Amino acid sequence: EFETAVMALDCKEALLLFLITVALSESSSSQQPPHIILIVADDLGWNDVGFHGSDQIPTPNLDSLAYSGVILGNYYVSPICTPTRSAIMTGRHPIHTGLQHGVISGATPFGLPLNETTLPQYLKQLGYATHMVGKWHLGHHAWELTPTYRGFDSFYGYYTGKDDYFDHSDDESNVKEETGYKGLDLRNGTEPVWTENGTYSTELFATEAERIIANHDPSEPLFLYLPHQAVHSGNPDNPLQAPQKYIDRFSHIQHPGRRTFAAMVSALDDAVGNVTKALSARGMLDNSVIVFTTDNGGPAAGFDMNYANNWPLRGVKNTLWEGGVHGTAFINSPLIKQPKRITHELLHVCDLLPTIYELAGGDSTKLRNLDGTNVWETISQGAQSPRVEVLHNIDPKRKTAALRYGDYKVILGEAYKGVWDGWYAPEGVTAANHSKGANHVLHWSEPLQIKCGAKPANVTTNCKPAEAPCLFNIKDDPCEFNNIAGWNQPMLSFLLGRLEAYNMTAVPIRNQPTDPRGNPKYHGGVWSPWVNLTDTGVSTNEL
Repeated sequence: EFETAVMALDCKEALLLFLITVALSESSSSQQPPHIILIVADDLGWNDVGFHGSDQIPTPNLDSLAYSGVILGNYYVSPICTPTRSAIMTGRHPIHTGLQHGVISGATPFGLPLNETTLPQYLKQLGYATHMVGKWHLGHHAWELTPTYRGFDSFYGYYTGKDDYFDHSDDESNVKEETGYKGLDLRNGTEPVWTENGTYSTELFATEAERIIANHDPSEPLFLYLPHQAVHSGNPDNPLQAPQKYIDRFSHIQHPGRRTFAAMVSALDDAVGNVTKALSARGMLDNSVIVFTTDNGGPAAGFDMNYANNWPLRGVKNTLWEGGVHGTAFINSPLIKQPKRITHELLHVCDLLPTIYELAGGDSTKLRNLDGTNVWETISQGAQSPRVEVLHNIDPKRKTAALRYGDYKVILGEAYKGVWDGWYAPEGVTAANHSKGANHVLHWSEPLQIKCGAKPANVTTNCKPAEAPCLFNIKDDPCEFNNIAGWNQPMLSFLLGRLEAYNMTAVPIRNQPTDPRGNPKYHGGVWSPWVNLTDTGVSTNEL
């Protein structure tokens, strides 16, 4: 009888254990995928945030998220807007989508190829609501290329590469062929928005993002793509703009361009803080992943009428030096198993799509033709990155190229005839005028600051990439002071071979000449699609 009772008890315990296991398994499998908030800053430089050591511009909201998440210390983007945005949307390198040269201007009829599947399209397959607020810049000459046709449930923002921050017009006169082409570039869905003249775009986009979050059903996973206009230059007649309340924060910066730029960064920082608060108020922050990235390095020292800063890195936006491609980024989420750290593992913007897709419940290994890899274990747990190399770019028209393999980088060809190949300290900095509020956020380590080492006397002459390829050890020489190609020929040959292998896979650039039909004067003063893709009988160059 005793043995029978023991056996019965064992059976009951086993059944109970089985039921608990099933319940836990079902609970785990029914765990809602996280909300994904992808914030892109436009033209933000390496030295424009507190978590990189800037004591000129306080960024407390960004710093708080960065320090409590994972700062990406060895992460790369493309050197300019459109290519990076195409990589975010597709997980494919711009050399494989034909967007590796320059950007899409207002009246040029090309864009992200329609046969590419976009991130929101992938996420909709996994049950996500998909919303976009901000800058598109991936083509708008036909409706089919615009956001609500490419996977977004809603879109509030602008199609082109820049706008006036207050009246939301885009003047493309900086493009010679489009001089005088000017019109409104702000839409809600496909409808022009005329009612926000005077509302600062950084605040406008943050408010719209907050509205989306407030109205969202938290039981449904949300993908919010928030590519801000800040801190890109506006129109040529008034390139740097901010509300006076922000400019007043920076009276200690004597340089007027850098002062206004700092105000623009401060407004962006507040906007990110407000979106974070909205997520918290809705009870969504505890199951969110916030990705923050710049699209390229900063346009420093007056480049593009801007005063971003990449110090101490070399070069500016739209160059292949580290100042053009070494991206400012972090990821914040309660799902990160080892937060509060910096990762120095090699990462690339193409890795964002497969990583987000995996987090959303998909199997990224089943996605075809990607140039990125799921790197969540690297971000969350500190695992070694699966990536050993980064192709910075191959531009067949400009005849420039650069590639990173391990610690080594090769660069060849010259942008702007070498005029922007230097090192540019931030304007208006003295020991007495540093911002009193900078770096006051509680954090677990010193900011991520790059140390250059001694600058050699021949620093401006030892590398002439227009004449011969240059080789740098980026780990030992992050500021690209010392060209070591002369005594590292085997490594140089290997990297040049890697470039050639990539070049064999590249597709032709998709760039097209200006089409006068895109002039807003033909569309009620609004930047609008002007090509009917189903009308094959009309040349794109006919008016």
